[in-house]
Amino acid sequence: MTREDFLSFCAGLEGALLDRPFLDDPDTVVARHERNRKWFAILMRAAGREFVNLKCRPAEGSLLRGMFGGIRPAYHMNKEHWISVDLQGDVPREVIHRLVTDSHRLTTPRLRGRKSVQPTDK
Repeated sequence: MTREDFLSFCAGLEGALLDRPFLDDPDTVVARHERNRKWFAILMRAAGREFVNLKCRPAEGSLLRGMFGGIRPAYHMNKEHWISVDLQGDVPREVIHRLVTDSHRLTTPRLRGRKSVQPTDK
């Protein structure tokens, strides 16, 4: 997957915006929620490779690392809740899209206020 394809996919998600927060590193791009500014993806370059950190459920991250050589514990982030995905590795585009969508959902802003009341059976 190319850098441009990845960023275009991220930008197309609801409420997403792309940001370059590091003035000394213009290659790094953060995809975040517009409402709460939380990151759901960070695209970086190291050793000539493009990779992205994505949030995922711990059990899924462990399973994915066993399935694909291009998925590793996250670079510079919580290794239990984040993974690094090599965009030029062995991870299919469809899997990357699903992982980005899941990361977006896992970091979605929560509504504040009253908790919803569930109906009870009588």
